[in-house]
Amino acid sequence: MNGETAWALYENRLRRVSAYIHDHLDEELDMERLAEIACMSSYHWHRIYRAIYGETLAATVKRLRLHHAAGEIVRTELAVSEIAKRSGYPNLQSFNRIFKSVYGMPPARYRKEGSHTAYEPSPNGKSKVMLDVTIREIASIELIGVGHTGSYMQIDKAFEMLFGTLYARGLAKPNMRMIGVYLDDPDLVPEEKLRSIACITGASDVPADGSFERRVIDGGDYAVLRHKGPYANMPKSYQWLFAEWLPKSGRQLKDRVMFEEYLNNPRDVPPNELLTDIHMPLV
Repeated sequence: MNGETAWALYENRLRRVSAYIHDHLDEELDMERLAEIACMSSYHWHRIYRAIYGETLAATVKRLRLHHAAGEIVRTELAVSEIAKRSGYPNLQSFNRIFKSVYGMPPARYRKEGSHTAYEPSPNGKSKVMLDVTIREIASIELIGVGHTGSYMQIDKAFEMLFGTLYARGLAKPNMRMIGVYLDDPDLVPEEKLRSIACITGASDVPADGSFERRVIDGGDYAVLRHKGPYANMPKSYQWLFAEWLPKSGRQLKDRVMFEEYLNNPRDVPPNELLTDIHMPLV
């Protein structure tokens, strides 16, 4: 088997397993079953997966389930027991325990007191937070990425595909920046039709075949909001940026796409330490 055939084989297996995980988070995900989907022995597949992604399959499943659960806790009024079920946990007790170990408090308390509550309006109608916004002039940025259709909270599926393919091909580089490009307004477009692209920079030598698409972010002035905390809180930051910062800034929104740059990796830091720069294009 030559090198090109080998990476193609691993790439396809990575795609199958990643797609299966994201599509079945509400079910019991047996590690042996995932190895079967990869068509490899459990022992060898788990070693390959960890070498490529930097975490075990079990850690990936746990991280994704809690990420989606936190989003539903923040954005919906669903009962915590229902969220636990939708997140693939066999009972509420185990969900409470695991959620607390990662987010610092059980889910019912997190809904009332979590970091997202800082964005709730005070009696004068304004949110209690003062976020860090700077105006930056940036040069155009060349990107390559994997497209995603559906909830923006699930763009992680496209990022898994992107990095799995890059690592399988030996094309990943430590200086690649992670960028999410969001093409639609979630207040106007149904969730299932939202379009986004999981991208990286520094990939001019990566061929844009059927796995990837190229994209260029236009240069110019951008308001850059530094968001710290779980991705589930991001809609609140956007709301603050549009409703409170923009009207006071004296600037106007430019008809270009917004994008996010992810400054650290959810595999490496807890949700409350995640850093994201939200870029709003300005006239």
